[in-house]
Amino acid sequence: MAGSVPLASTKTPTERKRATKESGLVKWILIGAAVLVLCWLIVLPLVVVVTEALKKGFGVYVEAITNPDALSALKLTLIVAAITVPLNTIFGVAAAWVITKFKFRGKQILVTLIDLPFAVSPVIGGLIYVLVYGAHGWFGPWLQEHDLKIIFAIPGIVLATLFVTFPFVARELIPLMEDQGQQEEEAAVMLGARGFRIFWKVTLPNIKWGLLYGIILCNARAMGEFGAVSVVSGHIRGQTNTLPLHVEILYNEYQFSASFAVASLLLLLALVTLLLKSWFTRKSHSH
Repeated sequence: MAGSVPLASTKTPTERKRATKESGLVKWILIGAAVLVLCWLIVLPLVVVVTEALKKGFGVYVEAITNPDALSALKLTLIVAAITVPLNTIFGVAAAWVITKFKFRGKQILVTLIDLPFAVSPVIGGLIYVLVYGAHGWFGPWLQEHDLKIIFAIPGIVLATLFVTFPFVARELIPLMEDQGQQEEEAAVMLGARGFRIFWKVTLPNIKWGLLYGIILCNARAMGEFGAVSVVSGHIRGQTNTLPLHVEILYNEYQFSASFAVASLLLLLALVTLLLKSWFTRKSHSH
């Protein structure tokens, strides 16, 4: 009927609120179930890690984390993160800029390729690099002739980590930049700004919190990656072992306290990452 008012609009605000509000019992059941699952899947394992790490005393804990192999693994983990995160940041910003600001053929293919590491198992990603750069891979003979080593060396670990982490920054920025549109950049062009100046003065201030959030996620994955790195590292103690790989070796050797002690270093890095992530999330929402 023309001019009729929809039924929902005839309800008062109180009635609409009541219609979407669950009873107190249902609310507390849902909250309790969520807390129980979180405690079971997250809190309990974290408590076990700390408890087992200190099970034989603080002296054994300190000895485990100051062991030369553990320090070497920590150093390599930080080096790989220090290389991959800036490279993925540059790629992510460039990819997000191109995808959201320009129209071109193959844009959807580019977006799909960015998402590829999310769909491919990290172990398969590592195996790809072995098949390409390994001794019997496509470029293996050429690399051996020129005394260049990628697989079972740091370059291979960096490549594998780059593969599994490169979507994070781009995927964080693309929806943010699409939502913001191009009006401010177009206004800057009309006022005479060009190129990098537009990015630095207009685009970057609008995406800085999302960018930092993506960097934090990328860094967390880089430091904790196991599957792809395990395939290409060779597990050489003191040379190509990152912290996750060193934990596995200690555990397989039945050095349980030492393995949990080293795992606690990863836990500490994860907690720092989580705190930074929460802070950046609050800052981004406040802006």
